[in-house]
Amino acid sequence: MKATLEYELPEDQIEFDMAINGHKMHSVLWDLDQWLRSKTKYAPDGTSEGELKAYYACREQLRELMNDNNINL
Repeated sequence: MKATLEYELPEDQIEFDMAINGHKMHSVLWDLDQWLRSKTKYAPDGTSEGELKAYYACREQLRELMNDNNINL
């Protein structure tokens, strides 16, 4: 199966850029998710409970947004 996407440039430049940079966006989401994971899993002993809750909340929100948009890492 093949798929061909066509864009009218420069009018569709934004859509074109989004299509060709999807792998970069995926990588950023993955890196952010892993960074948040490390902040909770490997938190130093002096990390406040509020800070940990904030990291958990951010990671939960990120994952909820990804799930809502059918994005799987």
